[in-house]
Amino acid sequence: MVAILAADVVGYSRLMGLDETGTLSRLKAVRREFIEPLIDGYHGRVVKLMGDGALVEFASVVDAVACAVEIQRIVARQNLDLPEDTRIVFRIGINLGDVIIDGDDFYGDGVNIAARLQGLSDPGGVAISGTAYDQARNKLGLAFKSLGEQRLKNIPEPVRVYRVLLEQTTITGKSRSRRWPVIGAAVLFLVLAAVVALTVWPQAIAFLRGDGPDTVDSVAGKPSIAVLPFGDLSDDPAQDYFAEGLTDDLITDLSKISGLLVIARHSSFSFKDRSLDINEIAEQLNVHYVVEGSVRREGDSVRINVQLIDAKTGSNIWAERYDRDYSKLFALQDEVIERIVEALSVRLTAGEKTQIARLPTQNLEAYDFYIRAEQKVYAIDYKSLGEALSLYQNAIKLDPAFADAYSGYARATVDVLGFDFQRLMLSAVARQRAYEAAGRALVLNPQSSRAYAVLGILQMLDSEWDEALASVQKAVALDPNGAEAELNLAIVLTYAGQNPAALAAMERVLQLDPKPRAQVFDYYGFVLYMNRQYEKALQALRQVQPEERSDLGLETLAMANARLGRLAEAHDAVAAILKKIPVQNLAGFRVVYAHHRRQQDLDHRIDALRLAGLPELCFDFRGRDEDRLDASAIRALAGDRTWVGHQYNGAPFVMELSANGDFAMSSQNGIISGAFTLEDNLFCTRSSATLLGRKFCGPVYRNPQGSSEKRDEYVLPDSVTVWYFSVSP
Repeated sequence: MVAILAADVVGYSRLMGLDETGTLSRLKAVRREFIEPLIDGYHGRVVKLMGDGALVEFASVVDAVACAVEIQRIVARQNLDLPEDTRIVFRIGINLGDVIIDGDDFYGDGVNIAARLQGLSDPGGVAISGTAYDQARNKLGLAFKSLGEQRLKNIPEPVRVYRVLLEQTTITGKSRSRRWPVIGAAVLFLVLAAVVALTVWPQAIAFLRGDGPDTVDSVAGKPSIAVLPFGDLSDDPAQDYFAEGLTDDLITDLSKISGLLVIARHSSFSFKDRSLDINEIAEQLNVHYVVEGSVRREGDSVRINVQLIDAKTGSNIWAERYDRDYSKLFALQDEVIERIVEALSVRLTAGEKTQIARLPTQNLEAYDFYIRAEQKVYAIDYKSLGEALSLYQNAIKLDPAFADAYSGYARATVDVLGFDFQRLMLSAVARQRAYEAAGRALVLNPQSSRAYAVLGILQMLDSEWDEALASVQKAVALDPNGAEAELNLAIVLTYAGQNPAALAAMERVLQLDPKPRAQVFDYYGFVLYMNRQYEKALQALRQVQPEERSDLGLETLAMANARLGRLAEAHDAVAAILKKIPVQNLAGFRVVYAHHRRQQDLDHRIDALRLAGLPELCFDFRGRDEDRLDASAIRALAGDRTWVGHQYNGAPFVMELSANGDFAMSSQNGIISGAFTLEDNLFCTRSSATLLGRKFCGPVYRNPQGSSEKRDEYVLPDSVTVWYFSVSP
């Protein structure tokens, strides 16, 4: 029993007749750049290519359906800018059934049914058999439409057929998969790579920490060092990524050395393309030593100039020029690290020597894809993140043992989850693939700090507290100078209720990253708030320009002012929250921040936001007690019924509810499916497609002004909108 995916190109003969060479070229490019990496990522195997078609084998139906959905979405995006008569469009059919294996090929009714289903699919769509539907229906948060039993050519028995409703691609702001700041605060280490740099004076940081100006250089007597972005001297501006990648690698390797204090990437890169004296840079970063250099890559040769400077005297401690073959790049990096360590008289532990000497990959082409991905992943937006994921997958395809590529892919996939980029990947799939990629990275390299950091965030969101704490602590131990690892530790400690320890970790973050992104100060303010240091929380938030303040920053501004009795300022912050996201409400925050380990910590946030004026329900809906339905009345509306109506903004919706507790809802924003329950006189829904499958609940009211003609006899205010509806059988 295997899952078979069959695909072919719609109108292939017509396309070939119009432009044979161009069609073949585009088809090969789509297969190479998108489809094959997706198939590999979902553990599929291409069994046969047939000109315009393909047969692919999967061990899991869920993987097969998820892969098919992603293929169709990506191909649709690629077609947007192409003339309609040149677009390559696929039909896809999927079946779970018996096959007969013959070497690398297979055949039988299992294959034949998949091929016939392909013919029943809409152009750009996916059709699946009943056996596949039974396995996938509740696993991916997708909606399906039954096409009933179909007679298929040369198949003796009728086959149940279902169409995957790909319209879910467009679920956005006003539907249930709206991007809550979830994972805004919860995955802030993902946000670390998101926003424009903020220039912050070291004196302000020292003031907030209560430290003097020499904090960094005096820590445990460790030499403090910053690696500035290497200049790109090549004639090709497109090679800039290589210079950035080389700088990243040097920072990463030096960060593993416990005998050094190394400034984080973002602070170092804030000086890129800026003409400042080395002494001034060192003063702003509060370091004693600076590494700077340049790189020129031409064909198979690399020239690197590098120097280590004592910023206090302005003298070169060591300088060297290297002319090497590109294939010797990793040995060159090791040599530079060795010279820096020797010059600073730092002793490496045996573990540090092993980690630094470890080759990331034997495949330089895979490494090239990896460093390109690393530059993309630091600009969190839909397009850049999608490109980074594809580049990581290309690196993994070229070297399946490339641990760093897996950990990078895991980190990017958690960003997809945190920012709810469902057009890139369904949230249920993103969660699973992040776990898988991080786990694979640790199998290949048990010392991967980044993989442990990803696991820690995932485990925190799943409320697996002991595991989450162990993971982030391991990440910090493996990367003693890693600002991201330290920030992850602070995040998990905060949600675990260990607030003093979280504050100590945040202060360490600012020590390692003295010129951080705005969100780091927003999170610092939040951690100070959770430690009940409200005035200091406001001081931290003042380091952020109002236009750069994140959702978490606005929440903390409202909470801290409310606790200090400054209600006018607290109300202003809430007004800014509601202007940015009008549907915000306390019920929603209870869902978003449900992973707080201690109820008192969640209450500490919710009570302050209530005092600041945030409404209890969406759009400040307030129903009358006499109009509220009890559980029995709601149950009468929910068994094998259809709710038809509109949202608060007037957008129509239809929700089908079955007696067995399933629901499917469609609106102008998309389609979502899941399960519903009745709890404490509340109507609750849960879908794997939204917010990690967490539960949304709300009361149901009769609408005294409603009517069946207007389809608004009842009202359901929940944590994302207000639903007005009438009920039909």
